[in-house]
Amino acid sequence: MVHNDRTVIVTGAAGNLGQAVAQAFAGMGTNLVLVDLERKRLERVFEAETDQRAFVAANLIEMSGATAAAQAAIERFGRIDVLCNIAGGFRMGEMVHETSDRNWDFLFDINTRTLLHAVRAVVPHMLSAGGGKIVNVGAFAAQRGAAQMGAYTASKAAVIRLTEAMAAELRERSINVNCVLPTIIDTPENRAAMPKADPARWVAPADLASVIAFLASDAARAVHGAALPVTALS
Repeated sequence: MVHNDRTVIVTGAAGNLGQAVAQAFAGMGTNLVLVDLERKRLERVFEAETDQRAFVAANLIEMSGATAAAQAAIERFGRIDVLCNIAGGFRMGEMVHETSDRNWDFLFDINTRTLLHAVRAVVPHMLSAGGGKIVNVGAFAAQRGAAQMGAYTASKAAVIRLTEAMAAELRERSINVNCVLPTIIDTPENRAAMPKADPARWVAPADLASVIAFLASDAARAVHGAALPVTALS
């Protein structure tokens, strides 16, 4: 493995997709700053820190957590080249007119506020350094509303609109901002929740991670504000 000197922050790193994204970048010899709520979750998944892998326990729903993560990256590796906003979640909900504040706040906090705090913390460093890449995770389902998914699709649609707005604001500053729109991801949790479904039709985390890695690469330097569908096999 050749060390390539790039530094990538991965939020939600201990989750299924976060693990796959971290593995994709690790295979390129990239410096990794892996962020999740608890250090013990990171240690359980990735075992130990290394010269190229740092752990940060942070609650990104709080701005202080995002600031700490960005500062840890700068202190450890001196730069932030890529931000992968993987932190997020799904929850089926009520009909819109019955949506509770609790569910609304949960979904917008985990899917949108974490992203907002992360970019607030990271973009100033990218601007100072002269560029960077940001990849967000929307959802294929967020392209239109769906019954009992109003709050979820609204929160993920906000991710798409924020991605587009950031791309328009930052493209002239050499910062690419894009997002992926996956369908159902093949995870142990989804297999347990949908035992009669065929997971071969779902998106493998490693396949989605490959698309994210592409959007974070120099090969995608001409791609700005894309919401790229990553769909299951048909």
